[in-house]
Amino acid sequence: MSDDAPMLDILVAGGGYVGLSLAVAIKKAAPHMAVEVVDGAPEGSWKGGDRAFAIVAAARNLLEMIGAWEDIAPEAEPIRRMVITDSRTADPVRPVFLTFEGTGSGDDGEPFAHMIPNSAITGSLLRQAERLGVSVRWATAVEGFDSGAHATAVRLSDGSVRSARLLVACDGIRSRLRDMAGIKTASFDYGQSGIVTTVEHERPHEGTAEEHFLPGGPFATLPLKGNRSSLVWTERTDDARRLVEGDEFLFEEELERRFGHKLGALKVTGSRRAFPLGLTLARAFVAPRFALAGDAAHGIHPISGQGLNLGFKDVAALAETVVEADRLGLDIGALSVLERYEGWRRFDTFRMGVTTDVLNRLFSNDITPLRVLRDVGLGLVDRLPGMKSYFIRQAEGTAGKGHPRLLVGQPI
Repeated sequence: MSDDAPMLDILVAGGGYVGLSLAVAIKKAAPHMAVEVVDGAPEGSWKGGDRAFAIVAAARNLLEMIGAWEDIAPEAEPIRRMVITDSRTADPVRPVFLTFEGTGSGDDGEPFAHMIPNSAITGSLLRQAERLGVSVRWATAVEGFDSGAHATAVRLSDGSVRSARLLVACDGIRSRLRDMAGIKTASFDYGQSGIVTTVEHERPHEGTAEEHFLPGGPFATLPLKGNRSSLVWTERTDDARRLVEGDEFLFEEELERRFGHKLGALKVTGSRRAFPLGLTLARAFVAPRFALAGDAAHGIHPISGQGLNLGFKDVAALAETVVEADRLGLDIGALSVLERYEGWRRFDTFRMGVTTDVLNRLFSNDITPLRVLRDVGLGLVDRLPGMKSYFIRQAEGTAGKGHPRLLVGQPI
């Protein structure tokens, strides 16, 4: 693509689920806008790995409205039931303190969440981007940018320079663009890592997700298609490193101690990887002609399974902000326009960050008084239908008012 190409309306840095869904959402609502996505990763790299994510009802609404869900649905496994336990690893019995049935709060009978492989999400979004005419350039990273009064000049790794009315950074928790923009973060390292892998088991999971609160951190098993489950296993960082880098037999033995025998024999089928866990919140989400979205704006503990869904909320809010401003003839890169997006998302992100921080500190320990307190609390919630319904609405992203339209199944 030549340097004298027409000015872009939006340049998105990052070809993951946030960057692609943002580009597709804007292009679908405003076909006249020129939208481009660039990513430094090689083309097709998203096909590797076997990570899977929990997509809640609000995020599913967004994917439906932008035309991606139809392709994703065949790979989606509904979560029909959620079970929460609290025990030590060596305990012979794990009492169930809290259960949630998987049907969401809506009248459509849909579950409050689905488990979906990352490759299915990204593949569907790429196909939709192609249908809509969104340009996606791989192996092309942003090397720098200079914001002007009317546009931002973006220098790319292939030597070209692009001009855009708005640059959006969706380049992950260690965002280089966030640093280039001079946006500071508040960060805290938990000293924990999340081990991610996939297992096969003899018996069907029947759509049940389980979260075991153990002293080292939560151990979550999440249902996939067939007799398979995705694991998010939290341990102290040194222990996680030894498990991932150590002997395969030892890994499987420790896995079986936590997973149990309820689904029969286990077999690890995915790669073993560990990711450091912490809390990172950007002190600002926007600057003139610049916005953060997804992990570039916030990184939280996976204890609530809301990290990816926070990113989709960013997408819905930023897309609506930009499209409505364009329809009114406003400058989509003006700080006064972008501050609407920041105000929409900042409090919700801060609230979720604090919630996951408190939950992790409360449950990732073996302090007897805290164990008693949290177990009594879980038991009380389990006996109060109204409280359980509230938590379901919070989990599926439908609680409260004033949501962006895409999250409630309405077009922009």
